[in-house]
Amino acid sequence: MHLNSRQFLPLLAAVSVTVVLAEIPSATWASTGALSLASGVVALVFMAMAALLGSRWNWLEDLFGGLDRVYEVHKWLGVWALVLASVHLVFKAGAPEWEVASILPLPPYWTRLVRQLSYVALVVIVLLALNRKIPYGQWRWWHKLSGPLFVSVVLHWLSFKSPITLGSPAGLWLAACSALGLAGAAYKLVLYPFLARHAEYRLTRVDQGVASVRLELEPVGRGVPFEAGQFAFLRFLHAGLREPHPFTLASGGGPGQPVQFVIRALGDYTTQLVAEARPGLRAEVYAPFGRFRRPPAGDFEVWIGGGVGLSPFIAWLRDPSRQDLAKVTLFNFQTPGRGFPGVDELAADARKRGADWVDVSDGPDSAVFADRFGWLVGQVGPGRVSVCFCGPRGLLTRVRAEMARLGVPATKLRYEQFEFR
Repeated sequence: MHLNSRQFLPLLAAVSVTVVLAEIPSATWASTGALSLASGVVALVFMAMAALLGSRWNWLEDLFGGLDRVYEVHKWLGVWALVLASVHLVFKAGAPEWEVASILPLPPYWTRLVRQLSYVALVVIVLLALNRKIPYGQWRWWHKLSGPLFVSVVLHWLSFKSPITLGSPAGLWLAACSALGLAGAAYKLVLYPFLARHAEYRLTRVDQGVASVRLELEPVGRGVPFEAGQFAFLRFLHAGLREPHPFTLASGGGPGQPVQFVIRALGDYTTQLVAEARPGLRAEVYAPFGRFRRPPAGDFEVWIGGGVGLSPFIAWLRDPSRQDLAKVTLFNFQTPGRGFPGVDELAADARKRGADWVDVSDGPDSAVFADRFGWLVGQVGPGRVSVCFCGPRGLLTRVRAEMARLGVPATKLRYEQFEFR
């Protein structure tokens, strides 16, 4: 059982509101001042946890079930922090009955400046994170400021007059969350390039397709271990390609084995990468991330890959540790004429080893998919089918609807978050 945003955010909010109410007279609990104070505390806690989740520490993946889930929670923490900080700004956090003092007194000018700067910083961070029109390279460098800007939020808490003392439960709760957030931000901004598990690789093979490419890289030294279906942050040591981007590993093996990526030109960076990739380029691979794993042996497996979402299934098909493909049906949703290089050969090889490979070229509402999926469920029963999915959100919605129609339990679905921004 892993945490998700529907559990984690209410839990943080409940603890924060509880400790705040313990600090103020009960007669003022229903006031706008109490609403403002509680909203500000929850917003700070959400920002601190967002900074912590941005560190990419492995234990966070274990807690939430994969870095893709961590990023989803990270996004909603930022969105709700902005909403609650706006409530905090609109109403005055105070009441005549409260005994208030500053933990870290500052001159009035600096107290006001820090207050305004903390809110503007949060607005900038969230808008940058949610704006998909900003090129990734610019977005990444702006987003790096989120850690330093969080310092202004902590200073605002310490400098404004409130009923929360540092030694109170609310003060200790805020101090602990702030420390975790600052530690995560400092690690990601300063220490991550040195301490995170990564290795240098050399690009040895480039297979070009239509607006796509398959890359194979061999480790220059030891390399990093990874499991089939995990993903890595790939950073080429080449002008214009130095930004680290997440890509699913289309291979699986030990630290000395080559790694493969299947990449489609979907944005500025990937378009340049597809055009300029050539053997000999050096790259850094930060890995492994993700917890997308095959179900235990026994169930009939339905794999559904949409576009570049086919990548983890390529790795699973080639996984030397598991060759039980006789109960696998793979639906490959691809646009006609835009299939990945080498996929035809992979499909033929998969069929030879017993897997059913079904190409779907007419979109999420395909009758081919509905008929074949329905036939399989009818043959083996809805309780004996496990569905593994990686692809666009719209296709995932269609898959869920089809599972519900056929009576396949929702718990039988495993999926990888497809979008990081």
